[in-house]
Amino acid sequence: MAKSGPKGTTTPVPPPAEKSARQRAIEAGAGLLAEPRRMRILEWLQEEGSARVRDLSDAFSVSEATIRQDLERLESEGQITREHGGAYLRSVPQQVRAMALQHMVNMDAKRRIGRLAASLVSDGETIILDSGSTTTEVAMNLLERQNLNVVTNALNIALALGALPSCSVHMPGGQFKAPTLSLSGERSAAFFEGLYAEKAFLATAAVSFEAGLTYPSLADLHVKRAMIAAASQVYLVADSTKIGRTSFSSLGGVEIVHTLITDQAIRDEDRRAFEARGIHVLVA
Repeated sequence: MAKSGPKGTTTPVPPPAEKSARQRAIEAGAGLLAEPRRMRILEWLQEEGSARVRDLSDAFSVSEATIRQDLERLESEGQITREHGGAYLRSVPQQVRAMALQHMVNMDAKRRIGRLAASLVSDGETIILDSGSTTTEVAMNLLERQNLNVVTNALNIALALGALPSCSVHMPGGQFKAPTLSLSGERSAAFFEGLYAEKAFLATAAVSFEAGLTYPSLADLHVKRAMIAAASQVYLVADSTKIGRTSFSSLGGVEIVHTLITDQAIRDEDRRAFEARGIHVLVA
């Protein structure tokens, strides 16, 4: 549960260490049947853009020969292109040229969530915006704010807000991830050390009470932990279709956020379960 801090604020419970997250990721991937494993591999590629056979073999606890067979199947379905030692998502080059995001589903709900989340931001604040389609909608509703300081790892968000004279945008370094148009990795995480933001708006691939906030790969965990550590209040922006689902690697339990902003399709029992854990729920 979120801990009480000075002056009535609350501080998120620190996420688990990287070793624990990696172990959970490996355990989640181990023992999967072929079709679920291929789905997880595709999710990984949709998040990262590319992957090496060796890394996938380690993550899913299967042989490299098995991974190659999985990649052959995904390539035959037109999803990916294999190359020596790995594979990449076939749509990535066109997507990057168009500055488009990979996950553009449930956009009506995401737009409502974005408007509600943006309404919580006041002129002059310092905020952190994670990469993703829902956080992009938050950014698109901040165009009229004045004197914002925005820290983001998302190139598309930086370009949208950085064009405004009234907005100061800061970006970390790191490795470019094409599907999410973002910068990630340990170098990105280091950028957040010593920063302070009133609010952070965090994205997720899936969220459940058993696995917490989960993502298709391990690469983003460092930077997301750093975002959480730098913010006074952490908002999870996630449409209701992500609730009750799990992805590959866990950032930590749901208690690492203060507030969930979601849409009207959230089930009553899920809302009560979040609130019972001390998490405020806002419905757009």
